[in-house]
Order: sequence, then structure tokens, then C-alpha cells
Amino acid sequence: MKKTLLLILLICSAGVKAQISVDLKSLKKNGTTVSVNKSTLTVNWPAGKSGSGKMILDLDHSKPLFTSIQLGKTGSFQEIAAGLDPAFILRVGKRTLSPQSGGWDVFFDRVPTRPNQSYVVKMDKQRATVSASGSQTIISISDLTASTFKGNLEITLYTGSPLFNVAAVLATPVDSTAILYDAGLVNKSKLWETIAWSDVKNNLQTANPAKTDQSKNLEVKYRTVIGESKGGSLALFPAPHQYFYPLDEAFNLKFTWYGSNYLDLIPDFGIGIRQDPLGDKRYVPWFNAPPNTKQRLNFFCLLSEGKAASVLEDVKKYTHGDSYVPIAGYKTMASHFHNEFISDVVLSGKPVPEKPEFVDVLKKAGLNIVKLAEFHGPGHPKGPDSTRLRELKSLFDQTSRLSDPDFLLLPGEEANNFYGGHWLAFFPKPVYWVMSRKPEVPFMSSDPKYGIVYHVGDKKEMLKLLELEGGLAWTAHARTKASTGFPDKYKEEDFFKSETFFGAAWKAIPADLSLPTLSKRVLNLMDDMANWGLKKHIISEADIFTITEQNEMYAHLNVNYLQMDKVPSYKDGWKPVLDVMRNGKFFVSTGEVLMPVFSINGKGAGETLKLDQSGKATVKMQLDWTFPMSFAEIVSGDGKNVYRERINLNQSQAFGKQTFNWPVNLAKRTWVRVEAWDIAANGAFTQMIWLN
Repeated sequence: MKKTLLLILLICSAGVKAQISVDLKSLKKNGTTVSVNKSTLTVNWPAGKSGSGKMILDLDHSKPLFTSIQLGKTGSFQEIAAGLDPAFILRVGKRTLSPQSGGWDVFFDRVPTRPNQSYVVKMDKQRATVSASGSQTIISISDLTASTFKGNLEITLYTGSPLFNVAAVLATPVDSTAILYDAGLVNKSKLWETIAWSDVKNNLQTANPAKTDQSKNLEVKYRTVIGESKGGSLALFPAPHQYFYPLDEAFNLKFTWYGSNYLDLIPDFGIGIRQDPLGDKRYVPWFNAPPNTKQRLNFFCLLSEGKAASVLEDVKKYTHGDSYVPIAGYKTMASHFHNEFISDVVLSGKPVPEKPEFVDVLKKAGLNIVKLAEFHGPGHPKGPDSTRLRELKSLFDQTSRLSDPDFLLLPGEEANNFYGGHWLAFFPKPVYWVMSRKPEVPFMSSDPKYGIVYHVGDKKEMLKLLELEGGLAWTAHARTKASTGFPDKYKEEDFFKSETFFGAAWKAIPADLSLPTLSKRVLNLMDDMANWGLKKHIISEADIFTITEQNEMYAHLNVNYLQMDKVPSYKDGWKPVLDVMRNGKFFVSTGEVLMPVFSINGKGAGETLKLDQSGKATVKMQLDWTFPMSFAEIVSGDGKNVYRERINLNQSQAFGKQTFNWPVNLAKRTWVRVEAWDIAANGAFTQMIWLN
């Protein structure tokens, strides 16, 4: 009798557990329909030109979550995938948080050298909620756990596109935590017919999978791995910039995988994305995970009824084929590359290639103007003179030779002397200068071979040189790396307050997956400098070393769109480039979000706007995007405080272009700027408009 009663209780408890509640109260009309039948949740969403997407989810604990993923027209859907589960591996390490290291802005950290552990994220289907936010439909399923991390699974569908996002949204109460994650989709039933990817030379590669295939890490282009079935293809890929924690190198570390028994932690056959915990084996900071922040361990999937080659072409559209597209009236500029072509090739005795690989890579990325940062280690900035001047002559000769009417390769250095921290010097023409001066050597002299030569002995002479030659200086990787504490430490110095000191450079350091944007570190500095009463600007920087076709360059790149009609010729000098920078006539972008038009009451970036006493104004901005947009933010300040007005753009769909007019009250404000971000944390931001 007792055994019978126990069996009845077990059966009843299992039945109760299977009845998972599904909350639809927050589901608003956006074209998506949802139906619930026992443990099955069926979602149909408009997928643009592809027709409709259909996702059948099973909330039964014993069944794969994705029963079926389909695409097509009503009544004639093609099944792209079946019997899949999401899979996540969370690596948990320890962050260095000393004030000397920059706290949460630290880059000089070596997380994998300290104890760390990998965990499979476990899913216990307890509750489900379906909600709508603009054109997005979010399916949230709880609970997820991994070590001290807890949270939910989120599946986000995008109206008008066959794109969806899968995320483990997790938080921990533990301080000083750094993380990495690998993720993907694993087959619980039938396998894909073909696995496909692009190799680094743009050739499509394929494999016929078997359940016994041991997992393999793939070196791919476009960060994408594809599963192909009879009904179509599913491309799986990460956010193109956010997924890549900052490193000094852009090495291709095999960021995708396929096969069974991945890391001896995921036994089923899967396809997915991965991170190399050792990075470039230099400084490897991983991602920040501050206490109680919701970290989004996520990936995107794109569906197609076509074959792998077709869906890969669709994926490439989201990053313009990993290049920066031309905009009428603008030229693209990237800065801060330590390629060391002069030291490592030209002056090393090696054959000098007619067309160096790094130039070809940068041109293919859609860059018109590239500012180098040579001699960052191997050079002789302080002399002896004969060596230093020979190095500069070689730099000027090669940059001149490698420039053409559409591509301007410019000399530049990360000077790192006199001012404090690291900073870049940029002159409008070739300038011969040595970063040291003995008492008996004049500041300026004439050399029979090189012409005017400057010897700089201190910060006053550095300022004088920049003034004489019309040059600019700015803080590299401000408030992190070797510039931790800068420019704050010299904000009262004459050289910093002078017009020769441009401002600082922006790169996505640090990385934090809880933020809907990339790094706020230098954007916060931009606002601080404006509140200090200084008219400074922020230019983007790459700050990487090796540049090869094999590398994952795009993930680590960013660009400045300068308001210029043509690329200056090298022989005439490039003062127009510095003038555009000085005047703030540019915007910064990761490439997916563009801002070809921006003004407030008719005044553009870098200009001064006089407001009436009401402070009422209208922001006019044209945005052009690939991924659906998330939001724009109007940021302003009054000399003490920073104010943010967020504008929700989640009604947008993929691949849009629109001109917006936003009313804003700027009474008692002294400056204003705008930034905009998409659903993958790609974005763009303007320079300041100054207010009277």
C-alpha cells in the first residue's frame, strides 16, 4: 500500500512539475502571435522578406527546448532545425580591482593566470513569460544557474527579420568577478546535414557531421558557423564587437566550434561560439561582472530557406561585409596601429614588399585615412640622432609610397614622454624631432640631410613644438592601461588646456556584458572634460599590433567619419585632416550605426549654439543601421552635472534609415552630444555642440 501511495505521489508531482505557467500579460501587439498548449509554446513572428518565422518551444523538462524552428509562408513552412537545446559554458575568474590598476576599468590584468573554473549553465524550466517591447518579442524562461550566478534564459525575436537572439542572463553577488562564456545550440535528435563556415580567405568550407565527431574549434571569417538542413540554414554568430574582450592583438583565436563533447562538458553535438581564455597571452582581462549586474551571455541566429552560402551573405550584410561603408561628404579614419612595419621589415634587412599585407587589409576594411603609431618599443625616440632620424626618414618615405588618392597612410607615434601617461602626437606633415635634448643642443636646428630638426627636453618644449608645427596631441587609452589616472592628473597643466591638446581616444575597454553599449570609460571622460570648461574631442582608436588577413580585425576596429569631400594628397600635407578633428566635425562608429546628419537648431558638431532663455531646441539626426536599433541618448551638461535623455528606438527593424527630430530642453546647459546604440551594442556618437 505504501509503495502504491508513493508511486501515485511521484506521478502527481511529476505532472505538477510539467505544468509550467506561461505569463502573457505583457504581450502587446507587434505582429507576433503566441499560443500555449500544455507544455508547448508556439510563437509566429513576421520575418520580413522571408515571410514568417515559427518557433515551437517545449517547456517539458525532459524535452529539448526548441522542438522546431521554421521559416516560410503560412501553411508552407520549411523546418530549418529541430530538437535543439541552447548550451552555455561560463568561465569564472577573479578581477584585479586595486585603484592603481584602474578598478573596473583595468586592462593590465591576467585573469587566466589565477584560479578559475568553467561551469555548464543549467536550465530548470520553472516559469515562462512572453512580453513585447516595440518590435521585439522576448520569451523569458527561468531558472538558470552556474556557480554563484543565477538568472533566466531570454529568446528575443525581431519583427521584420528572420533574426533572433538567445541569451543566458545571469548575475552574481560576488565582487571582483571576471567572466568568459562559450555558447551554442546542441542537437538532441537529428543532426544537421552539413556544417559550413567561411575560412579566413573567404572560401566556404563544409563538413558532413556525425554524432561521433569530437568538437573542433574553427578559424573563421565573419565569426559565423552554419548548420544546414533539408529545409534551409541557420547561421549562428556573436555580437560583432561586444563579444570580443579587449586585447593588444586581433589574432584569430578560433571563435567558433562544432562537434560533440565540447570541452568535455557538453556531450551532445553542437555548433557555437567560443572564447580563448588565454587570449593573446599578454594582458587578458576577460569581461567585467560587477556584483548583481545582469550579464547577457548571448548569440544571434539568422534563418534562411537557402543554403549555407546564401545565409552567410545575409549575415555579412549586418557588418557591411566587415567594412566601413562610404558616406557622401565623409572620409573614414582609423588611428593607433602598432604594426611596426618600419622597424620589423623596412629597417630589419628583410625584403620590403611592394604591396604590404597590412595596407591591403586596411583598404579592404573601407578605411581612407590611417594614422600609425610606430616605434612603440623597437624605436629610438630619444636617439641617438643618427638612428632616430633614419627611422623617421624611413617612416615618411614608406607612408608616402603606400598612400594613393583614396588611401592616406600617415606617420604617427605614441610619444609617451613629457606629459604623463601615454599619448599620441600627430603633425600635419613630416616633422623630424627627437624626444630628448642635452643642454648644449638647441631646441631647433638645421640638418643638411633632414632639414629642420627639433630636440624636445620637457613638456614646455613639447607644447612649443606642437604650436610651431600645427600638431595635435591626445591621451591614448585614457583612464586605463598606462594612462590610468590620465588626463585627470594633468587637467590643470598649460599643455592640456592649450588648443594643441585635442582630448582623448575611445576604444571598448573595459568589456561588460550587462551594458547595452560598449565602454563608457572615455564617453564619461568626454562629458567630464566638457564640464571642466574645456572644448576637447574624442577620436576612436584601434590600439592593436599585428595586422593580417588571418586576424579577426573587424571585431577590434572602430572608425571616425570625418566631414571631408576628398582625401588630401600626401605630398601637400594632411592639415585638412587635423582641421576637421580640431573643429569636431566628425562622428565615431563601430560601423553598423551611422550618423550622416546631425544638428541642433541648425548647428552641427563642434559648433556653438546660442539658445534663448527657454532653452528649447530640436535635435535633428539621420540614423542608418543594420541590426535593429535599441535607443539613442541625448547627453548634456551644465558644468557640474551630466544629464541623459534616452529615446527608445526599439520600434525599429533591421536595415533601416530614418531622420528624427527630437525636442529637447537645454536651459542652463553648456554642451550637448548624442549617441545611438543597436541591439548588439554596436553604436555611434557625435562630438559636442557648445551652448551659450
